[in-house]
Amino acid sequence: MKLPTPIASYFASETTDPQAVARCFADDAVVLDERHEHRGRAAIAAWNRAGVAKYAFSTEPLSADTAGARTTVTAKVSGNFPGSPARLRFAFTVAGHLITRLEIAS
Repeated sequence: MKLPTPIASYFASETTDPQAVARCFADDAVVLDERHEHRGRAAIAAWNRAGVAKYAFSTEPLSADTAGARTTVTAKVSGNFPGSPARLRFAFTVAGHLITRLEIAS
């Protein structure tokens, strides 16, 4: 599956390098996950680091749909959480070569 470069980079680094994940995002980007907002690269790196430590998860993108600046990826997420594995929807907004917004929902 062909994903925009920053989204492919996000998934490639998601479970191994929180700083690389943060570099996929614009300085003022927002991540909405589990009803919490994480704004800015430092907060996004901390969110990613905490999620990996808490859930020991892996993500397998299954499909993607792009409309304009928004790409929605449906993925199978497996890890140490109730209901694993789960299908989650990752709705990315990309501007230029960076992610400006990510909303994760079931």
